[in-house]
Amino acid sequence: METFVDRMANDLNDFAPDLNANPKRSIYRIYRDTRFSANKTPYKTHVAAIFPHRDLPKHESGGLYLHVAHDHVFVGGGLYRPTPQHLYRLRVHIASHLNDFKEIVGHPHFKKQFGELRGERLKRVPRGFDSRHPAAVYLKYKQLLAGIERPADFATTPRFYSSVLRLFKTLAPLIHFINKPIAVKSFQL
Repeated sequence: METFVDRMANDLNDFAPDLNANPKRSIYRIYRDTRFSANKTPYKTHVAAIFPHRDLPKHESGGLYLHVAHDHVFVGGGLYRPTPQHLYRLRVHIASHLNDFKEIVGHPHFKKQFGELRGERLKRVPRGFDSRHPAAVYLKYKQLLAGIERPADFATTPRFYSSVLRLFKTLAPLIHFINKPIAVKSFQL
């Protein structure tokens, strides 16, 4: 994984220079947090890395994600645990730039690779937004995620790195869109 992250650090400069690839920051620890779990096994059964925005805390921005487990490989990205302030900024951004957003998530290549957006959603449009807004379906999202699962043996093929890189390049416009309102210091309505 360290080799993968080091190599990704060079390639991210070409298509997502605002994302960070650094083995110390990107690779998740192997230990599980067992404090509140009935399962007390100490180690994770997968190795994972995240490529977040370089100027924001690790889990407060959109980013790319990879994990390799014994039974599958997952390649994806998006915004997993936004702060309420960041989620509000993103919703305003989606509402104001709906055509740009739809162009990204509706692009045939994106849809072919990742299908529909995933993530937790509200039942209703959040307070402060018109329930009849054309972006209403997207404004309900509490997370914006996209990903694809492959069989475990995908990780041992010669095309593994190039395939993950291609998938990351497909996700990069979504990550850039997500981070645009989050990464600015002063957010204008």
